[in-house]
Parts: sequence; C-alpha cells; structure tokens
Amino acid sequence: MIAENLVSDSVIPLRTSDTGDEALGMMGDFYVKHLPVVNNTQLLGLLSEDDILNNDVEEAVGSYQLSLPHMRVLSSDHVYEVMRVLADFKLTVVPVVDAQGNYTGLITLEDLLQFFASTSSFQDTGSIIVLEVPRRDYSLVEIARIVESEGSFILSSFISSQADATIFHVTLKVNSQDIYAILSTFERFEYKIKASFNESDYQEALKERYDALMSYLNV
Repeated sequence: MIAENLVSDSVIPLRTSDTGDEALGMMGDFYVKHLPVVNNTQLLGLLSEDDILNNDVEEAVGSYQLSLPHMRVLSSDHVYEVMRVLADFKLTVVPVVDAQGNYTGLITLEDLLQFFASTSSFQDTGSIIVLEVPRRDYSLVEIARIVESEGSFILSSFISSQADATIFHVTLKVNSQDIYAILSTFERFEYKIKASFNESDYQEALKERYDALMSYLNV
C-alpha cells in the first residue's frame, strides 16, 4: 500500500489568497490543525494553527512564513513512511505530491487509522502476545517458527523500543484464540512473555478505545 492509494480530496487545500481567519474556519470544518497551501498545482507548504496565530488573521496566508514549508510525502511512498511523518511531526494531515512535485491531495490521520483498522490483521480474530526480547537475540524467523510449530501463524507484528534500548518489545497478533500451547513453547525457549490477550475478551475494549479516539479527532 502506497500513499496515492490513501489520498483524499474531501479536505480542500488553502489558496494563497485565503485569509488566516478563513483557514481557521476550514480547519474547524474538517477537524484538522493543519492544511496545505497550494498555488495551482504547486505545494507551498503546510500551514498550522500556530502559524495563523503568529500572524495577522486578516492577512492572506500566502504572505505567511510557513513553519512547515517542506512537509510532504511522495505518492509512491509506502504507508509506513506516511505514518512516520504524521507521528514524528505530530500532524493531522500530510500533503502528497507526485514525482514532479505537483500537489495531488492529502492524507489525514483519520484516513490512516481507518486504513489500518480495515486490514485483515485487525479484522481477523486471534490473540495478542507481547514478548520482551534482548535486541541481540531478536529473530522474527525463530519467533514465527515457534508460533507455527503449534499450528498457528502470525497475522501481524511490530517492534517498540527506545533508540538506545537493549530490549525489544515484540507485539504479535496470531490467528488462534487458544494460545496456551504457544505461550508454553515460548517459555520453554526462555522467551519472556510481557503480556497476552485473548481477542474474544480484548476486542470490545479495543473497539471502545478506537471509537474514543475517533470521537476525539472529531471534536
């Protein structure tokens, strides 16, 4: 999945002639805190609420000094790159440009969340296992082999850690509801199990948190 597959045209970009006051109104209408400023097909940058508040709201945004002039992703960038940019810079939207630098649309944080929520790794039932693994010992091949040895397979996985940490927290989603045998095998191979969740119990709580996040984004 690449950025161009998630591009939305439901949020209108700003023109250079739009005022800061009009930009604030549009941000309120679309429930975002950032909007791209576009001159025809040329992306001039990303305007934030702070940019507006640091300038005269009666002036055209084309006269503003944008704090995020180079914030964009390519239409060919992977969705993980989109996620990284949104997270690293705490954005609510990210503009998308083609190979020639022309503005093609934008991706909202809500678009990205809904994409991940609709993938099979989230939709398919299963269970969650969180392992604590020394960085030097991490091997996804070995972890997958252990899961598969008990007749299951990994639907998705991700790693979380601090930049200089010596420990990885490896979160797995497996396709089985009954994971007792998998957990026992991990313990037998001296893996530290930090947490585990049977999705039949966990799914409702996860849905409540997702709905709460969607409600927050639409405040």
